[in-house]
Amino acid sequence: MDKQMLLRFADAIQRKKLMSITFVTKSGEQSNRRCVPLDLAPSERTKIKHYKYHVWDLDSLPKPHLLSLNPEQIVSMDIIPEEFLPEQIVTWVRKKPWVIERDWGGSS
Repeated sequence: MDKQMLLRFADAIQRKKLMSITFVTKSGEQSNRRCVPLDLAPSERTKIKHYKYHVWDLDSLPKPHLLSLNPEQIVSMDIIPEEFLPEQIVTWVRKKPWVIERDWGGSS
């Protein structure tokens, strides 16, 4: 796993900044999305528990949704100046702790 990418992702979480993420889709095409960084954690939906970057994909159609990316899929990940409000994005969190520490008030 790319340490610089992980540090950039954690920094965006801490500062509540959006990210521009370019990744390779399952069909092999490159896609770029504006995303809210959520966490780096094992996917709960897969049998083999590999760590994935979990983001809220703001650019997906017809509406934003959760996107979980394997580190190998990511081509680039950059912090952009635009901020996000966690309470407007993260409404489904149970009493489960995040893997990456953050101070997100009521949603942390």
